[in-house]
Amino acid sequence: MAGKEGKKAETEGEWQGCTSLADVRANIDRLDSLIVPLLCERHRFVTAAAQFKPSVDGVVVPSRVEEIIRKVRTLAAADGVNPDTMETVYRALIDAFTRDEQARWRDMHK
Repeated sequence: MAGKEGKKAETEGEWQGCTSLADVRANIDRLDSLIVPLLCERHRFVTAAAQFKPSVDGVVVPSRVEEIIRKVRTLAAADGVNPDTMETVYRALIDAFTRDEQARWRDMHK
């Protein structure tokens, strides 16, 4: 089954058992199908926070951003992944979600 479509791992850690690029790609696709709904849920919570913010400038709370980054770096390091990489990913995520939260705040205060 490790042909063109690739073999999907059944459990975490089976990435080491991939025997082809197709296996790796099938598992990346499998993970994306799990990650995207979680990111969408996170996005809904972030934009919901707009209703509790005092101003559009108040949407960004630098101390909260840095708190999230510290946690993400710790989680990444504990899982053996480069914390710098995960920080880069999360900063981009936070920036994009913040833009949407600011837009929601503006829509709510027209």
